[in-house]
Amino acid sequence: MSFLRKIFGGPGGADRVDYYEEGVALAQEGKFHEALTSFRLALKEEPGDPIVLQQIAIAYTRIGMEEEAIKTYRHVLNKHPDSPGAHYGLAFLLLRHGARGEAIGHLEAFLAQSPADDEARNHVEHARNTLQELQGEGLTAPAGDET
Repeated sequence: MSFLRKIFGGPGGADRVDYYEEGVALAQEGKFHEALTSFRLALKEEPGDPIVLQQIAIAYTRIGMEEEAIKTYRHVLNKHPDSPGAHYGLAFLLLRHGARGEAIGHLEAFLAQSPADDEARNHVEHARNTLQELQGEGLTAPAGDET
């Protein structure tokens, strides 16, 4: 298939590339830079899509661009405050950066609306255990304090 045909599509768009699925496949292969490119192309097709943005944040995290991942998760939550995946990802990044109080809030938000499917079970358990550990340490900061 030619490059131009891939971009402009064939008859009826039958050859149209699904950039999101391509990005997911590349990420599963550990090709996070390439996955980012595909996710960005998917985002051009669906601007502001929270699922694509969360995949971008995950890819940023995997390649060590945690500040960009945090910004991306915050962007998702600004537009979609009930997004459990963004709360989950942001919580663990904030913990790495020492923002325990804010991380606890995001873990609580994730658990309040966590998915109930089998695929999410490990994430829910991990979030619950982490929250219990953090609350049990007695290190929770007063509201508004991120240390």
